Amino acid sequence: MNMQLSAPLAPLMSERRVGLLGAMLAAIGPVSMALFTPAMPELVHAFGTTEAAVKMTLSLYFAGFAIAQLVCGPLSDGFGRKPVTFAFLGIYLVASLLALLAPDIELLIAARFLQGVGAAVGIAISRAMVRDLFTRESSARIMNLIGLILGIGPAVSPTLGGITMEIAGWHAIFLVMFAAAVIMMLIIHLRMVETVQRDLSRIRPKALAKSYRSLLTSPYFVLASLITAGSVGAIYTQATVLPFILMDRVGLTPTQFGLGMLMQSGMFLIGSLAVRQLLSTVSAFRLVPVGLGMVVIGDAALVAGLHLHEPTFLLVMGPVGFLAFGIAFIMPAMTTAALAPFPHMAGAAASMNGFFQMGGGLVGGMVCALIAEPVTAMAMVIPAMGLIAVLSWLAWSRLPEPAMGQPKA
Repeated sequence: MNMQLSAPLAPLMSERRVGLLGAMLAAIGPVSMALFTPAMPELVHAFGTTEAAVKMTLSLYFAGFAIAQLVCGPLSDGFGRKPVTFAFLGIYLVASLLALLAPDIELLIAARFLQGVGAAVGIAISRAMVRDLFTRESSARIMNLIGLILGIGPAVSPTLGGITMEIAGWHAIFLVMFAAAVIMMLIIHLRMVETVQRDLSRIRPKALAKSYRSLLTSPYFVLASLITAGSVGAIYTQATVLPFILMDRVGLTPTQFGLGMLMQSGMFLIGSLAVRQLLSTVSAFRLVPVGLGMVVIGDAALVAGLHLHEPTFLLVMGPVGFLAFGIAFIMPAMTTAALAPFPHMAGAAASMNGFFQMGGGLVGGMVCALIAEPVTAMAMVIPAMGLIAVLSWLAWSRLPEPAMGQPKA
């Protein structure tokens, strides 16, 4: 008898490769957001428009990202991860070129919406790819690695965006995005291995409706997704107000703003490194309440600081950095938890989970725009999102654990 036949097959890709590819894909959305933010106040003058119109370039980016999340994941369940990744990166490539050539704010808003659509593939495919091959603690380790590398991109992006804008103008920021899309498509072609079999029955309207109905009627999935929506969504919401607080109210230049944003992304990176060390001895799920506790402390400091004093860099970014550090403790376990019970529709689950996160950023950004005054908006909306995350975790932690499917060999 050949004993090798009974041995489990190795995964199609190693944990490291999946983590690196997943981080690259997941980073395109946050990096495209962060790279652009230093230019937002300048665009008010460049197009002779209003702050509200410029904020729409970010809000519509979130809208495109959130809506496309519901499409690209299920499409990848049917057509395969790799071809869908190429298709959406192609949309992102064209949108970056349109933004580069935009003659007015209306076309720029439309181009940013399309960029969001194209960038949506990153989070959906990276998480679905992890779920295709790994689960439980292995999945949490990869999610942490994705978060670790993901922290580097947004950490340097505002700085790169600010320096690029001051040297070559805001148009050059979109040239950087265009070049990044070309490089990513080459890497996907050379290094990504398909992890699912083509099965068009998965994307039939009835099958898709059934998948989303199963997800949205699962308290385990919905509450886990609300935890990440309230935490990661807060980071996306902050992107709509921090440029105006730090540059218009505090008085930072675009380059200083970019460097200052290192406090947010840098703290997320440090938190991810700390989690990576702890995962060797502590379950990822035991780290979630620790992270939520940090979020509560950061939110309290933000409310107190902005209500009692005129905003300064440290009063704003100190609590923001603390929030980011805590969120790094939340993400690996809760992303794994949301996807783990659904191996048969990992793309749809990853898409809906991403929709919750970007939807949180979209709703938070829209509420901030309605409040209009950025300091007041920051002090009200961000703590409210943290409260949603905490309440969702209290409810989620009392649910029985569902059966977990096994990853593909």
